[in-house]
Amino acid sequence: MTETQGPAHKRNMTRRKVVVAGGAAVAAVGVGGGIAVNAFAGETASGTSAAASSSAETCYTLTSETTEGPYYIDADKIRQDITEDQEGIPMTLKLKVIDAETCKPVRNAAVDIWHCTALGVYSGYESMGSGGGGGAPTGAPTDAPSGTPTGTPTGEPPSGGPSGGGGHSEPTDDERYLRGTWKTDKHGYVTFKTVFPGWYQGRCVHIHVKVHVDGTWTDAGYEGGHTCHTGQLFFDEKSVLAAAEVAPYSTNTTTRTTLTEDTIYPQNGHAGGLLHLDYSRKNIAKGVHAHLTMGVAPDETHDSTDTQPSASASAS
Repeated sequence: MTETQGPAHKRNMTRRKVVVAGGAAVAAVGVGGGIAVNAFAGETASGTSAAASSSAETCYTLTSETTEGPYYIDADKIRQDITEDQEGIPMTLKLKVIDAETCKPVRNAAVDIWHCTALGVYSGYESMGSGGGGGAPTGAPTDAPSGTPTGTPTGEPPSGGPSGGGGHSEPTDDERYLRGTWKTDKHGYVTFKTVFPGWYQGRCVHIHVKVHVDGTWTDAGYEGGHTCHTGQLFFDEKSVLAAAEVAPYSTNTTTRTTLTEDTIYPQNGHAGGLLHLDYSRKNIAKGVHAHLTMGVAPDETHDSTDTQPSASASAS
């Protein structure tokens, strides 16, 4: 099924309960500045520069909406470093969230990301093994640096199916590594520290992402608002092949789906979530810097758990 999403329709999402550690207020991320309307280097607004764009015209291509997947856990941790004790190639992920119509940065948005380990396991679903199936969780961690919004992180398809659709799966454990939420700064930027994701049966390498707006940041975290974007971030084949030579990725024997074979990736480049990556071509193990500008529609609601990714995607 495909969720009907009316353009200027705002729908209140279930109250995003928050678990706080210490009751400290969540501070904005102080990541690099730059002119707010500009995309990252190498990324261009659709057909024209932001400065020359008319406010009446779309200045940036909307980032594709994709399925949430079964492993999104409501009440994720408010933090930038989501690595915990997971092994893998260090990776910094920097996202810029802008209004696709005006090119203005979307400030104070809550951005959720979650992904599997180098061996294809999602925290909260360890008993399911690599690419275990399932749907949405309801657990809430307790040691967040400054609180934790209630969203529901989403993972991917089960070990038997290539599609990320289907309902949520209930979590099987209290682990929450490689999951986190942070807020965009006044320029629309948010930065996370994690590791390069691995893979599991039926899916290419990817990261899940949600953007929540119109909520309120309090001493407890983030409450209210609605989800204006649910998508996935992807990696080019060259980077994945390089990572696959490095331990522990090299011990992952699961058959890997390539980017072009994946049924969730829209096959439309950066507009579909394909990340810009910077790393040493001779030694990717030193670390990867990933970035992307995401154009969203703040007034719309996109939080369906059964959104069909692309016309070419096979249903499951």
